[in-house]
Amino acid sequence: MSVLLESNETAWPLLSRGKVRDIYDFGPSELLIVTTDRLSAFDVVLPTGIPDKGVVLTQISNFWFGKLSDIIPNHLVDPEPFGADGKHAHLAGRSVVVRKAQPLPVEAIVRGYLTGSGLKDYQRTRSVSGIPLPPGLVESSRLDHPLFTPSTKAAVGDHDENISLDQLNDLVNPEIAEHVHNVALELYEAGAAHALERGIIIADTKFEFGVLDGKVILIDEALTPDSSRFWPADGYEAGRVQPSYDKQYVRDYLETLDWDKTAPGPELPPDVVARTAEKYTDAWRRLTRG
Repeated sequence: MSVLLESNETAWPLLSRGKVRDIYDFGPSELLIVTTDRLSAFDVVLPTGIPDKGVVLTQISNFWFGKLSDIIPNHLVDPEPFGADGKHAHLAGRSVVVRKAQPLPVEAIVRGYLTGSGLKDYQRTRSVSGIPLPPGLVESSRLDHPLFTPSTKAAVGDHDENISLDQLNDLVNPEIAEHVHNVALELYEAGAAHALERGIIIADTKFEFGVLDGKVILIDEALTPDSSRFWPADGYEAGRVQPSYDKQYVRDYLETLDWDKTAPGPELPPDVVARTAEKYTDAWRRLTRG
């Protein structure tokens, strides 16, 4: 397996280099998105890549863009612009051509289970993003209803911040905010149901939306191991941290280090890299089979 930490294409102008994706101007109305094998944790891009991670993320997103397109249109134009041969063969499987849209300045987070920053909020305030929750919830508790808990969209190196629905309305047109709220919950519920049939619990996830021709569309990625917490359904038990199919495995390893969660991040050892690659690939196969 190969590792692509950074694309350096000269055929198209580079517009941005994010935590994982490199975005190129592909013409008047389109973008070329290259998903690299970079991995970010605690909002820091690590120096070690995960082999073929970009291919896995791209193919999972393409699967969901197709499956969920009846809920909301998405930005995908060409899911496979490059073949395995030729000048751009290194981009095969990890690149898509998409429509240009105006991204909304927030991330639409949906939580079906209580963990991560949501659990920390709950332990401090008995609520998440200002939404009151019942007493007695613990690590990995399944919520009675999925919660829409938006956050700010941080730049590379900065930290996202959970915001309330009132704060969301200050950042986005209230009608658009309500639409994003409803669609994000519908996308999560449809995706979570499909994943559960294949032995994966989607504990929470992040969607991003943009506006094109006055309409809201789904952009970026969808229900991947980078944008979601994936847990094995077999053996799930509230009250403890769950094993995962996603980069939480890397986060857990990093928590054992004397690292202050600021750049530069530490190198990952070969066994952590290999195990993480296996988890990504396993999730891909489970979600998209049959």
